[in-house]
Amino acid sequence: MFAEVSLFGALAPSLLVQFLTAVGVFLPVNWLATRGGFYRLAWHPSLARFGLFLCLFSGLALLS
Repeated sequence: MFAEVSLFGALAPSLLVQFLTAVGVFLPVNWLATRGGFYRLAWHPSLARFGLFLCLFSGLALLS
């Protein structure tokens, strides 16, 4: 794992790249879950969305 990544000449932590990748994966998965009615089954839909994002972000961080 790299400690820092150069983005447009500025050094950024590698977690920023993983965070942006997680956001890019989360958006279509969230859209599919919304269209499929997954959030109607959840007690707190916002908390379910946050948990889904955390699972994706943690998975990406563990893979690197």
